Amino acid sequence: MTSVPSHVTPLRLVQPVAVDLARALPLFGEGAAAWLGTPVVAAPPGSRRYLTDLSLPIREHAPSLVFRKAAFVDLGQIRQTDDGCEIEIGWQSSSLAPLFPVFAGRLILTPTEVRLEGYYAPPGGEIGAALDRVFLGIAARGTARWFLERTTQVVAAAPAAGLPKKASTTRRTAPATD
Repeated sequence: MTSVPSHVTPLRLVQPVAVDLARALPLFGEGAAAWLGTPVVAAPPGSRRYLTDLSLPIREHAPSLVFRKAAFVDLGQIRQTDDGCEIEIGWQSSSLAPLFPVFAGRLILTPTEVRLEGYYAPPGGEIGAALDRVFLGIAARGTARWFLERTTQVVAAAPAAGLPKKASTTRRTAPATD
């Protein structure tokens, strides 16, 4: 069994939403570029890579203030499970990567929720882990929460195959929970 280094932090976020898997799954294949970003040719084996902007909204103190960081998001193959599907997912900064957290995990879709589970590694090893416990973890979790909420919005608004997307199909979702 492989052990997890002490400077790696577990992350699990859940977003309740009604998911039509037949409509949602194409959004993680060829349809991912429409909402995730620009496809990048150089991707890890078995993955598709996208250049996108990850966001960290500052909700409580300045709701209109959002920090953005260009990042590579890697999506693995869709794997069917008993209650839905899961997709390997990871992200890292597209520039100055040693200064930003790296995430690796799974995006899980079921008929009733979208879940993001995995680990993020703060920059700086053990020293970075200490800073993460004090304040950097807020940014890493906030970015992951934003990504999960964005993914949930896209999944909830997934159009039927061959039909144009209608504005009235968008469903409101509750904020993600830890």
